[in-house]
Amino acid sequence: MRDEALKNSGKPLDQNGLQELALRYVSRYATTRHKLKSYLFRKLRERSWSEEGPDAQDQSVDQIVDALVERFVELGYIDDALFAKNQANALINRGYGKRRVAQALYQAGIKEGDDHQALDLSDAKRWDAARTYARKKSIGPFASQPADQDKCRKQLQAFLRAGHAFDIASRFVFAKPGEEVEEEI
Repeated sequence: MRDEALKNSGKPLDQNGLQELALRYVSRYATTRHKLKSYLFRKLRERSWSEEGPDAQDQSVDQIVDALVERFVELGYIDDALFAKNQANALINRGYGKRRVAQALYQAGIKEGDDHQALDLSDAKRWDAARTYARKKSIGPFASQPADQDKCRKQLQAFLRAGHAFDIASRFVFAKPGEEVEEEI
């Protein structure tokens, strides 16, 4: 039922229609090359491709989408490195560690060269992110009472799932409530 509704959700797209969709998308969302391509191909599946027009016979749909995305990059509408840095900042401020940041960037389609600055930032702020995570989850020095062994194990697992290194996670988890956890250099 849903597939039928998607297929009939408008007239087939041509190059101008595709460009209008892309412009609307990048003006509304911070995005990456990968996300914009995925969005455009999804819209093409939903509405199909009109093979009319002067450029339609010369290029395949893949080439048209790639050219459109590259044009948006040249115009500055899409900047994968800036997106990566902003995404890393947001995740760090929420208390996530470097591995979780790297995973989010990978899922967003950020290529390896564009993620260096973001990963360096998450590495530099790893201690602040761990402190934020411990405070939000009331772990270790931010807990109201000491945790038993089972609870410590679960808290350590949660810390690791949030992308923090074991040494930092264990220092927070095994700290007593109210104890100040100092960063080692």
